Amino acid sequence: MKALITGITGFVGSHLAEFLLSRDYEVFGTLRWRSKRDNIAHLEAEKLVTLIETDIKDPLSVRAAITKSQPDEIYHLAAQSFVPASWSAPAETLDTNIQGQLNILEAVREVIPGARVHVVGSSEEYGLVHPDEIPMTEDQPLRPLSPYGVSKVAQDLLGWQYSQSYGLNVIRTRAFNHTGPRRGEVFVTSNFSRQLAEIAKGKRQPVMKVGNLEAKRDFSDVRDVVQAYHLVVTKGKSGDVYNICSGKGRAIQSVLDTLLEISGLDVSIEQDPKRMRPSDVMVLEGSAEKIKNAVGWEPTIPFEQTMHDLYEFWLERV
Repeated sequence: MKALITGITGFVGSHLAEFLLSRDYEVFGTLRWRSKRDNIAHLEAEKLVTLIETDIKDPLSVRAAITKSQPDEIYHLAAQSFVPASWSAPAETLDTNIQGQLNILEAVREVIPGARVHVVGSSEEYGLVHPDEIPMTEDQPLRPLSPYGVSKVAQDLLGWQYSQSYGLNVIRTRAFNHTGPRRGEVFVTSNFSRQLAEIAKGKRQPVMKVGNLEAKRDFSDVRDVVQAYHLVVTKGKSGDVYNICSGKGRAIQSVLDTLLEISGLDVSIEQDPKRMRPSDVMVLEGSAEKIKNAVGWEPTIPFEQTMHDLYEFWLERV
């Protein structure tokens, strides 16, 4: 089997590449010429993956990558994926995510219509959620509260439309928060872990900068999430959509408390206004019943283990 991972150098892309290689896949990956390759350096050094320089906003570039790789499965991960950045660069977020998705689907339709295509969505698509709508199911109304959320809704619906209009084998997911080793430092769990690692190494005063600690998020380990991605692509129903989540909401305050306990550090906490969003989704807690019943997926890695591994990752790097 051959798989194409767009954005293979990213956090999830690198973990997915490792997972597919362990299942004897031939793995291709797209990247930009300026992409940092730290996450896949070990794979590149051993020539375990074939890398293709691609601009997902350029339809000819995307078509060339798909023509070269001729994949059985496509995992479209390349995107502008940082929610706060979508407030400062909404046009870039919409252009990258929506146009990139359209280019993938058009290239598949023209080059290899039998391929199974994974459209990676997000819990941010749900946005405004009422108390009686928790936990959120796949039938939940989509009320995105950020430009990023809007872009993911568009990607999601494009996948649906192409499955219905052209019969493409498109499977959609809405992943809730996922984290683990290699998570970018701008994301909350990694940001907290790096700050604590810097404090532990004496490179920062024992003061933690934080944003909104009251928001609740549903966290899974990235190593569980990539298994879910593979299961829905190989066993999921074409055109359908699946939540990927733990089913348990955690306040960001509890995430911080867990990391403080793991680190054993005594620090003070300061709220940083720059870390607050114009509007925030207060609760994201999903139902994983559909994916469990459809393909048998359940998360297996405890949250405390994920946080321990993430903290150790940053201790090795600061």
